[in-house]
Amino acid sequence: MLRGGLLAIIMLLLTAPVAAAEQVLRVANPGHPASLDPHRITGVWENRIVGDMLMGLTTEGPGGEIVPGAAKSWSVSEDGLRYVFELREHDWSDGRPVTAEDFVYSFRRMMSGRTTSPYAQFFWVIENGRAVTAGALPPAALGVEALAPDRLEIRLERPTPYFTGLLMHFAAFPVPRHAVEAHGEDWTKPGNMPANGAFRLRARAPNDHVLLEKNPRFFDADGVRLDGVRYYGLEDRDAALLRFRAGEVEVLRDFPAGQTAWLRQNLPDAVRTPPYLGLSFLAVNHARKALQDARVRRALSMAIERRILTGRVLGSGERPAWSLVPPGTADYPAPARAAWHDQPVEARVRRARELMRAAGYGPAQRLDLRLRYPQSENERRVAIALQAMLRPAFVDLELERAETAVHYSALQQGDFDLGLASWLAVYDDPQTFTLLLQTESGPNNLGNYSNPEYDRLTDAASRQDDPARRAALLREAESLAMEAQALLPLYHHAARNLVSPRVLGWRDNMLDVHRSRYLGLAPDG
Repeated sequence: MLRGGLLAIIMLLLTAPVAAAEQVLRVANPGHPASLDPHRITGVWENRIVGDMLMGLTTEGPGGEIVPGAAKSWSVSEDGLRYVFELREHDWSDGRPVTAEDFVYSFRRMMSGRTTSPYAQFFWVIENGRAVTAGALPPAALGVEALAPDRLEIRLERPTPYFTGLLMHFAAFPVPRHAVEAHGEDWTKPGNMPANGAFRLRARAPNDHVLLEKNPRFFDADGVRLDGVRYYGLEDRDAALLRFRAGEVEVLRDFPAGQTAWLRQNLPDAVRTPPYLGLSFLAVNHARKALQDARVRRALSMAIERRILTGRVLGSGERPAWSLVPPGTADYPAPARAAWHDQPVEARVRRARELMRAAGYGPAQRLDLRLRYPQSENERRVAIALQAMLRPAFVDLELERAETAVHYSALQQGDFDLGLASWLAVYDDPQTFTLLLQTESGPNNLGNYSNPEYDRLTDAASRQDDPARRAALLREAESLAMEAQALLPLYHHAARNLVSPRVLGWRDNMLDVHRSRYLGLAPDG
């Protein structure tokens, strides 16, 4: 009897259906999120996580293209000033419906008060946006209105052809008013944070990982293949690479550039290095007396050999940058470059030394500067190379390294001389780069550069609805900035992703955005 009963149990176990293993994508992300509030975050490493949980009116398609998000459709008035969005029927992950009022609340919150986003300026194209951000008008004056629970109107100050792309920016993500008001600053903690995107927050271990799980209330939940995503904050790219090679993560965002050749030879199926719209540059603190001298800024830039940075130091497809706007940006002619950009490096270094002598520096009176850079092996290599390149121009750099969030906070607070920084486009338009030097850009203008003519040109461009004229005004502004070397462009980006062949649905694109809702995992082995 016992033996027969045991045999029956064994047979039952052998024939019972086996639950499929959870499909949890593991991603090595080069930074820990300082916040999960879309109105407080600043970096692409945070956007990857938050953008899996929250979905704006428009969102990215599998290849980075603009597709309907929380809005299923929209219409635009003939004068381009009025957009009416029809919201799709969908809920927050806690069961509350997503309504037009959620978006009214979110835009007002993002553009005013204590939660004003660092990117609020992007949305000054909305009626009264600038005045609301400045506090000259109340939030209710913002040109965003709920016409019905499922209809949202946004009125603009001027025609903005890229507006639906701009709405993909994380600052335009909706936040759940009921959760914010119930939990205050704790609304982004696990258990408190409703999501309207494909995933919801399950757990967060500070300085280690953020774990997301599939949101069963997502409008297209049936089309989401993953059960979850685990984002590891790994600023040490070499350590992240070891974890990728050990099979502990399936995606590594930003691998060590010095390993590119080895990776292409040994892991060719995993390496993804297409060009995309990004700029790495040296921010220049214009509050520092020595750096207020345009001769010094030009000398610094002339002494930098960008081809060595891109070819030897990095070597993963980056392009030398002589311009603010990357080549290939939509609706933009050939970017403006400094007149001396094509001179041989020897001639540029000689001229750099002449400029430094004219500014009062030389072998006996060298210029000491502090260069801040974020904590990654790639940036460390670039910083060391810059240190060597600037020595012949009578410049000595003291290198200062910090975690990514700490680094950018220091730059925004003006605690630097030179700062290694990157700017990545969220939408394909030249003004997303030219705004870096506008006086009104606040914390996004890292060096506090201010030039009334530059501001006049970029402001005129923002009010121009003729694409060719708009591009001409922006290029004129860019030319001013590059002549003055208001910031020092270093290189335009190539993605540095390692993607396991197990990952399904990954498509390279010019924004280097890969929302997890489109990805899947093939069985291991």
